[in-house]
Amino acid sequence: MQEHEGAPSPLAGRSCLTLAEFGPGEIGLILDEALRLKSLQKTGVPFQPLRGKTLAMIFQKPSNRTRVSFEVGMYQLGGHALPLSPQEIQMGKRETTSDIGKTLARYTDAIMARVFGHHEVEELAEAAGVPVINGLSDLHHPCQALADLLTIHEELGSLEGARVTYVGDGNNVAHSLAIGCALTGAQLTIAHPEGHAPDPEIVKLAGELGAAPTLTQDPREGVRSAQAVYTDVWASMGQEAEAGERREKFAPYQVNEELMSYAVSEAIFLHCLPAHRDEEVSGGVMDGPRSRVFDQAENRMHAQKALLYLLLG
Repeated sequence: MQEHEGAPSPLAGRSCLTLAEFGPGEIGLILDEALRLKSLQKTGVPFQPLRGKTLAMIFQKPSNRTRVSFEVGMYQLGGHALPLSPQEIQMGKRETTSDIGKTLARYTDAIMARVFGHHEVEELAEAAGVPVINGLSDLHHPCQALADLLTIHEELGSLEGARVTYVGDGNNVAHSLAIGCALTGAQLTIAHPEGHAPDPEIVKLAGELGAAPTLTQDPREGVRSAQAVYTDVWASMGQEAEAGERREKFAPYQVNEELMSYAVSEAIFLHCLPAHRDEEVSGGVMDGPRSRVFDQAENRMHAQKALLYLLLG
């Protein structure tokens, strides 16, 4: 693969705050590039189009997969990633988010931010003038959804018409998955407890982009005939005080062998990690032959490499 074959990337200079900023063809381009870059990395072919480029990584929330996948991915592309902890970057406290964005843009070529409020990445992008990537916010997790779509595509051969069911809290992961499925033609069902549906505005947006997810409070009906079954923790970061209450409310939504029996026999299991075995997923499903959880975790790096390559190219 040539480094854009002498032409600029069609996504150069863009930000990735949500997947809704991209069209279906652009999502397809990102996933195609991810597959190519993954193949090059697996065969040991160096590909370093981002030599001399630097990515600033802002962390309001601690991270394992986000930090390692971005840092290693940037290194493999020939660039450098600079992690910045909450002690070093105190957005909105020691300094305004806008001022931080303007300053970092003078030093670096792109900014990745893992934050609480989605408005933080929006303010960074508005001020910075360099690509800003949402590494996670309370409303969206676009990089995770790209990894999810990549994993489903690898497993099923196509996203068009793929039957995907997400079981659990209608959170940021569910939101980005809904947008990603709408843009790629996958059919998403979200099975959620009462009071934990995804944001209705995001459901509406998914409908405008392609197709809104089907919502149900019946996990068995939701999983019926699914080709991919996906779940997440019941209490995300910042919801620890609700953990006990959620554990009781979400118990019928555990993805276990019995629930998986309603999906097609070859259905895969997905989880964005970290996982709590025998809470949202049984150990038998998490570590069983149908689990693609660690393929999915690996695909974070390949999807993000494609995104970095295209936004900075």
